[in-house]
Amino acid sequence: MVKAYLAWIESLYEGESIEIRYTVFEDQELLYKEAIMLEYKKPAVVGLIALMTLLKKLKKHREAEIVILINDAALYEIVRGTSTTKNNDILKTASQMRKELSEFPNTVISDVSKDRSELAEWTEVQR
Repeated sequence: MVKAYLAWIESLYEGESIEIRYTVFEDQELLYKEAIMLEYKKPAVVGLIALMTLLKKLKKHREAEIVILINDAALYEIVRGTSTTKNNDILKTASQMRKELSEFPNTVISDVSKDRSELAEWTEVQR
């Protein structure tokens, strides 16, 4: 089983970079721990961009059972399709993300923000 911890830092100012951090384990063995800087994206879509970036990294593990842990309830709603946003940028990017996610049949995305123990583990791994 592949377990990925995903975090991102958006910029509020145009021209500044965004940062995407992920740590990926396979059967508790560290595969990747990276922090990537990308050009500015609107803050509303940075979480979706981060998720798509991680999916590109996980392409060779596509058939494995994958669990992606995030700390963002709004992104979790968008992924599940229960968000009521009317923001066109979010809707367009979410459509692209769902298309990429459909290539990963055994993938589960989980929001750790409501579970203290999972949130503590997520925070520790991101250090």
